[in-house]
Amino acid sequence: MSNQENQINILLMKYRFAMQMLETEIAIFMQEFQMKHGYNPVEHNKVRMKSKRSILEKLERKGYDYTASNILKYIDDVVGVRIVCSFLTDVYDIVNIFRYSQNLIIKEEKDYIKYPKETGYSSYHLIVLVPIDLQTGIEYMDCEIQIRTIAMDFWASLDHKIAYKFKEMIPDEVKKEMYEYSMIMKQLDKKMLTLNETVHKYKGQNKKEFSI
Repeated sequence: MSNQENQINILLMKYRFAMQMLETEIAIFMQEFQMKHGYNPVEHNKVRMKSKRSILEKLERKGYDYTASNILKYIDDVVGVRIVCSFLTDVYDIVNIFRYSQNLIIKEEKDYIKYPKETGYSSYHLIVLVPIDLQTGIEYMDCEIQIRTIAMDFWASLDHKIAYKFKEMIPDEVKKEMYEYSMIMKQLDKKMLTLNETVHKYKGQNKKEFSI
């Protein structure tokens, strides 16, 4: 095994540690939220780590060699988390949980909900620094967190598949239609939020927290 391969393997081991740490943090956050508010805002979440092949392909697309230093410098989503919520307000509640975390450090935020991509893609992205406690000391690893509603997640899946079919540039006609349909999904999110608020109003008569 070459020295470069060894360095990459050591780096990927650190990312695995960061992924485990992040999974634990999220589980604690959600349990605490449920205890305080009486419901869990997360429909489901998925944690994944890119394969060596995926990392290599992403570096090649960016024009960089497959080295440990380039992985650290140019790829911030080796570890990725997708958190899917029922309602739009839940997304921002979860963002605030990460914002006030004592362990995680937010390095970058992108609000694609307020400012969607030109195809209409919506989601809230965070790049967080996750601490891993090694014998040599604490190191921080970049991890990406995507937080979105069920409707946004459905749209993101279609957005990804359509973008994959067009290896180069997505035609303007397709972009326009994608954006129009994304606005329909956005209206659905607003209607579902209104419905949830109506349910809360009636359940509030019993002074109980409730969420559909």
